[in-house]
Amino acid sequence: MNIIIIGTGNIGAAAQKAILAAPDMNLVGVYHHNEIDKISCAASSVDVALLCLPTREAPMYADKLLRMGINTVDSFDIHTQIADVRSNLMEIAKSHHGVSIISAGWDPGSDSMIRALLSVLAPQGQTYTNFGPGRSMGHTVAAKAIEGVKDALSITLPLGHGKHGRHVYIELQDGYLFEDVKKRLLADDYFAHDETEVELVDNVNTYQTTAHGVLLERDGMAAQLDGQHLQFEMRIDNPSLTAQFMVGCARAAYRLKQEQRYGCYTTIELAPVWMLPGDDNYNIQQYV
Repeated sequence: MNIIIIGTGNIGAAAQKAILAAPDMNLVGVYHHNEIDKISCAASSVDVALLCLPTREAPMYADKLLRMGINTVDSFDIHTQIADVRSNLMEIAKSHHGVSIISAGWDPGSDSMIRALLSVLAPQGQTYTNFGPGRSMGHTVAAKAIEGVKDALSITLPLGHGKHGRHVYIELQDGYLFEDVKKRLLADDYFAHDETEVELVDNVNTYQTTAHGVLLERDGMAAQLDGQHLQFEMRIDNPSLTAQFMVGCARAAYRLKQEQRYGCYTTIELAPVWMLPGDDNYNIQQYV
């Protein structure tokens, strides 16, 4: 399948490596986010576009590309807006005989699939998603977009039981006051709901990291028997894992398009076998 990447940041760079290592994919183009006209000229030869963009731009680009006949995969990560984005893109994808897979990072994305599986195993109970400590790409991009911020880094700190703190390092643009910029940042929807500390630094690069992690825990009941405690944990390089999972979802998008199952999907609607290279029977023998 022929894949293009839109976006040249950390995820875009990692996606290039993942595609080049894939046995069933050709990387046929890498585009900056403002090169949509160039993409339209090559649309007929593209199967799937990976949208490695700031999250707030992803739905708009998915809309445009679906109208060109290109299937899309993104890592849109504003949890409260996912259902609305899915609904909006569903009609566009169906009317243009395309497939869009949204929110296909590691959270939302792979973690979403694990959360769903934990609920299958223990239907009555409570799941806690504990991130970090590590760099949040979405929060970092949001912090960088605040007026007056020259550069930023947002670190997620797990507080337990699904609660998180944020530590944001920022450099200021000339002519801006720290307290004014801090106020704008704390009012942003990315930070307004968590305990957030903002620190002014001379050089954000001193604190840079791409490491992150998650601990998913569920306490509940299975077959009406209480006391089930389920855990899933991973420590990761954030851009690399996000990009690799998007590449897996590109396989699913390609397959769904071939089967004429047009529409917009989240990851919990996908079968893992669709994300693997190779024949289904071979993968069933390997993993079941």
